[in-house]
Amino acid sequence: MLLLSMDYKKIHIPVMVKEVIQLLNPYGGIYVDATLGCGGHSLAILKRLSPDGRLIGIDRDESAIFYANRILDDSRVILRKASFSHLKEVLSELNIEKIDGVIFDLGVSMLQLKDFERGFSFHSEERLDMRMDQTEPLTAWDVVNKYPEQKLTQIFRDYGDEPFARRISREIIRQRGKKTIDTCKELADLVKKTVPRHGRLHPATQIFQAIRIEVNREFEELRQGLLQAVELLNSGGRICVISYHSGEDRVVKNFFREEEQKGNLRILTKKPLLPSLEEVAKNPSARSARLRGGEKI
Repeated sequence: MLLLSMDYKKIHIPVMVKEVIQLLNPYGGIYVDATLGCGGHSLAILKRLSPDGRLIGIDRDESAIFYANRILDDSRVILRKASFSHLKEVLSELNIEKIDGVIFDLGVSMLQLKDFERGFSFHSEERLDMRMDQTEPLTAWDVVNKYPEQKLTQIFRDYGDEPFARRISREIIRQRGKKTIDTCKELADLVKKTVPRHGRLHPATQIFQAIRIEVNREFEELRQGLLQAVELLNSGGRICVISYHSGEDRVVKNFFREEEQKGNLRILTKKPLLPSLEEVAKNPSARSARLRGGEKI
């Protein structure tokens, strides 16, 4: 369901925009926002783009395309609903062979979190879903209610770095033996009762993250998207990736190193750039952001 009543500025504050623009340094040429979201990074690129430049925005979430259309009404912009793992295909259909810059802003968007019907939020009484693309068959409900204990444990460890993975998996199996776990709040409450809470972070944070990654095949999609992006870049073209947890950042860091060793990429950020304290104060969702950049050789 599209959130027609939501105010754009209340939905989304793009993360590390200044740093992204400094790395991409857009002007003439073709640029891609591979994770369009509400269009915040695209808008910043567009403001720097030359009159003959082009901006391609893609997202697998239909609601993202809807919202971005509201703020990117410009003849230089083309928006497409697609996963970034199909980047080459999208650009081929537009007769584009090479690009000059690309930005990936990973993870779940505020648009998705604030739409409780999408099943991403701890507080949602809606059915477990978590699909970024609503046409895909696998949902969070399927993962929670159908996956065996061993597979759940592996997902929670690999995708969530969850220290209590086995304990939580066993409790899920025990609970669904009585009745299915249907809503986000039911799952969040189960985890909260099962493991101790440390600090301000909700104890279900890593579990929700792991399930979301599994549902959307995020790591596989990311590897494919990065490979295609670097292949498409012109010499001197740049890639920026913002990640929000250690698993994502590992994928990006390892990919950049591999491409550097192959002689395809020059790493621009030996260590990931972090958001400023001022930005985190204004936008707490930026606190875990890590930005890495590279330049095609």
